Parts: sequence; C-alpha cells; structure tokens
Amino acid sequence: MREYHDREWGVPSHDDRFLFEMLTLEGAQAGLSWATVLNRREGYRRAFANFEPVTVARFSDTRLEKLMKDPGIIRNRLKVYGARTNARAFIAVQAELGSFATYLWNWVDGKGIVNRPRTLADLPATTELSDRISKDLKRRGFTFVGSTIVYSLLQAVGVVDDHLIGCPQKKKLTSR
Repeated sequence: MREYHDREWGVPSHDDRFLFEMLTLEGAQAGLSWATVLNRREGYRRAFANFEPVTVARFSDTRLEKLMKDPGIIRNRLKVYGARTNARAFIAVQAELGSFATYLWNWVDGKGIVNRPRTLADLPATTELSDRISKDLKRRGFTFVGSTIVYSLLQAVGVVDDHLIGCPQKKKLTSR
C-alpha cells in the first residue's frame, strides 16, 4: 500500500491504458478493500491483457467464464463481465474525443483539483463532480461507476489531489 501511495496514487495521468486499468480496478474494489484489489493487481494484468481496452472489448463469454475460475482476480460475475462492458464504452469515448484522458480531464478544464485535507476524516466519499461524471459514464454505458468509485478513480489518477497536508507526496505533486 505504501509503495502504491508513494509512486502512483494521486499522480496525474493522461495514459489511457493506465486509466482503463484504474477504472477496472476501482470497479473491482466495490464492496472490498483497496488492499484486496491491489494484492491481485498482477492477476488482473494477466487476466485482462495488461488492460488493453481493445483486447478486453473482444473477450468472448467463454473467456470471461474462464476468468471466473481465476483465483488471481475477484471472481464476481458482474465485475468480470463489467470489465468487457467498460472496455467497449471506453473505446467509444476514445473514438468520440480522441482519448479517455481527454474525457476525464475535460471535467476539470485540464487542471487537477488540489484539496487540502488535514485528516482522513476530511476526505469525502463523493463530490458534486464525481456525481456528474458517474451519471455521464452510466449514460455512456459504463458499469461499476457509482459516484464513490468515480471519486476514487479521480483521486487515483490525479484529477483530484487529496493527499493530506504534510504528506511528502503532496509536496512532490504541488512542486511540479
């Protein structure tokens, strides 16, 4: 967890493959701890073709059923099939806007939101922004994109910086 926090969490990303990875993993987290998902990350990379959306979009039902037996991932049918659904919706967004990164960053005019929470209790589970993005993603056919999941995604990929005041990562990110 510490390595993930110090190297990835909250670092602004415009890489569509990584954004699809985080979208998939955040959806897999629903109802579980992030540690549970993070511990299976390599299993997910293997199972979901290193999160290449075009490849995942082409997964057959037979392939998805095989994944339901893979102990390296969360074997929840809705989440496994949802990854393919989201890959297809992800590709549609890319076709429309050029990239999923463009879609995501357009919500904040290309500039990340920097919050200044003092304690973990100051961190919201959702915001008005995550509510709007969640609603739009659902309209576009995505699944497992409730407002809480979307807010976690925004934090993970640096659209929202919620590092606590005093966190060394906050200083690194704001000095960029």
